[in-house]
Amino acid sequence: MKKLSIIALLGSALAFSAYAAEQISPEQASKYTKIGELSVTEDGFTMTDDGLSKKVDEKGGKYYVITSIEGQSEHKTINADIYK
Repeated sequence: MKKLSIIALLGSALAFSAYAAEQISPEQASKYTKIGELSVTEDGFTMTDDGLSKKVDEKGGKYYVITSIEGQSEHKTINADIYK
């Protein structure tokens, strides 16, 4: 029974990661519908691709295009368009 639980848990984790939002190019974005924009600002910037992808997921997006990155290494703002 423990093996079955572990297998189910691992399967869920893999399935979740398979649905994470994906960064695409502006050319690829033309195939999808823009559903919004996202702006993320952090001091001591630690945002990773996974972190940005999670924020896009929370907004209901499947894809995103980074439109600009502003600031220094210690304080950045990333702007992105969100697509479905």
